[in-house]
Amino acid sequence: MNEHARHDITKKRVVYEVPGADAVMVRRDIEFRAADGGVLTMDLYDPAESKSEAPAVIVVAGYPDPGFERILGCTFKEMASSISWGRLIAASGIVAITCTNREPAGDLDALLEHVRHNAAALGIDENRIGLWASSGNVPLALSVLMRGGRESLKCAVLCYGYMLDVDGATAVADAARTAGFVNPCAGKSVDDLPPRVPMFIARAGQDQMPGLNETLDRFVVRALSRDLPLTLINHAGAPHAFDLFHDSETSRQIIRRILGFLQLHLGVAPIITPHESGGTRLARAAAD
Repeated sequence: MNEHARHDITKKRVVYEVPGADAVMVRRDIEFRAADGGVLTMDLYDPAESKSEAPAVIVVAGYPDPGFERILGCTFKEMASSISWGRLIAASGIVAITCTNREPAGDLDALLEHVRHNAAALGIDENRIGLWASSGNVPLALSVLMRGGRESLKCAVLCYGYMLDVDGATAVADAARTAGFVNPCAGKSVDDLPPRVPMFIARAGQDQMPGLNETLDRFVVRALSRDLPLTLINHAGAPHAFDLFHDSETSRQIIRRILGFLQLHLGVAPIITPHESGGTRLARAAAD
């Protein structure tokens, strides 16, 4: 692939690094059957010290790759952000999965089925699966949570994302139409979410995406009214995609809390890592 043809955003890495991320083994381009019967591929980022079946987090892609690649110059799983999040998650003791797609909703279902049926061969605990999604990928992640028969899904991280259109609002539908992401949650509400799947929501206080924080704020109010297990972090003053564009200690703290949240709810023991300024820090800071 011609690196010069790629949009600059595809080269942006997460502003946080952890020791051990470079030791993560990546199994690239493992094939699985797509919703249309064709072949897609996934990359697995494996914890360096994994000795048995580990939990997994799927990095959700809500944009069809053909259009995504045409506009940005690479597929979603080849973005530097996807790669660096994959390495961060794996360095936290969890298998990270990124994949290609043609039809995001159907292909994500196909991926989940493939992982479930081939968990032992993949070195994954099929009963401990989490989701990580950001921005326009969040509606697809929410739609997966809303479906029954997904007891293996233990948690979800939703970063600065478009959520649900409620009370006659159309911000999610408008953004999906403009940006090209899928919106399987059209017509759904917070009442369609399961009552016991913990969600971590990261909000960018100065998110510049049209209507995004309005959808997020309404979602949070309704989720709390249902007493759903919700962790909310507001990054005051931060822009959209702060994990890529806001190089600050606050951004790094939130990223650490996300990794800790995944460890906590997927049953992974916290990992002690050196802090950037010396000393040690738990690589977990979630929900304490």
